[in-house]
Amino acid sequence: MAALKVTQTRSAIGSKPKQRGTLRALGLGRIGRSNVLPDRPEIRGMLAKVPHLVVVEETD
Repeated sequence: MAALKVTQTRSAIGSKPKQRGTLRALGLGRIGRSNVLPDRPEIRGMLAKVPHLVVVEETD
């Protein structure tokens, strides 16, 4: 099953509370922190809410 490596690249300061909550739910919270998540529609939807704050890489 494919996985996604998500890395936070920008600060959540000044972003909306829902976007900060989405980062927390993705397991992020600081610039440079990464997390490997399964490639599922729920995760893709969360990433679509914060594309300006994260970088996504596909892994196997």
